[in-house]
Amino acid sequence: MEHSSTFMKETLQAVADGELSVSAAEARLSGYATTAAGRFDAARQQRRGIPEAILAEGKPPEAVVDLAETAIETTGRALLTRTDTATREALEAAFQERSTTRLKERGETVIITDDGFDQPTLDATVCIVTGGTADAPVAQEAAAVIETVGADCTVIEDIGVANIDRLFDQLETIRTADVVIAVAGREGALPTVVAGQLNCPVIGVPVSSGYGHGGDGEAALHGLLQSCTVLSVVNIDAGFVAGAQASLIARAVDHASG
Repeated sequence: MEHSSTFMKETLQAVADGELSVSAAEARLSGYATTAAGRFDAARQQRRGIPEAILAEGKPPEAVVDLAETAIETTGRALLTRTDTATREALEAAFQERSTTRLKERGETVIITDDGFDQPTLDATVCIVTGGTADAPVAQEAAAVIETVGADCTVIEDIGVANIDRLFDQLETIRTADVVIAVAGREGALPTVVAGQLNCPVIGVPVSSGYGHGGDGEAALHGLLQSCTVLSVVNIDAGFVAGAQASLIARAVDHASG
């Protein structure tokens, strides 16, 4: 962040003139904004290439709304993950009827944008595949992150290896991607098989779908860590992390093509 005397004076003058909120000024000067619900990293997009996400899980709905307000005020956008029904209802009540904001739900993930937000675009493609429909919330979390950075994203669901023909039927589409995220529970076989068919980076996401021994995602995680094909592995249910990693790869692809 720039901290020159002139920049600081201009920022303070903008606050005095009513052109800039206190939160936006703090974010401009320090890189983050402080709220009663916590600190929001408003500079992450510029510093890291991916936006700050607000984890809703474990927070009361009013705190999530407060953080979303700050995110929109300082960056023009809010990305919220792991929202439950009560939190989504609170977000809809706070933002859905506003003429200046747009709210989009991707499963348990919510994206809210201000009308003035300048959506970035990347010349890169990401494909997300899932073993079964139970893996959808994790896949949609990853897809939301990719959407925020502006890469093209295709989600192909329910192509698990219990009937491997379902995967082979989609290989032509999957092979057009610059990076693939493979999401699977149970024994986590899908990412390993997918990685063996592609010449692009593959990110495996173990999911806590399944039952019995290892049904909390540990069997899938162990299977991916022991994969005989080359792939990267994130933590159990870590859709955001997978989406962020794929986004960084997409940014590199875009930079190389430009």
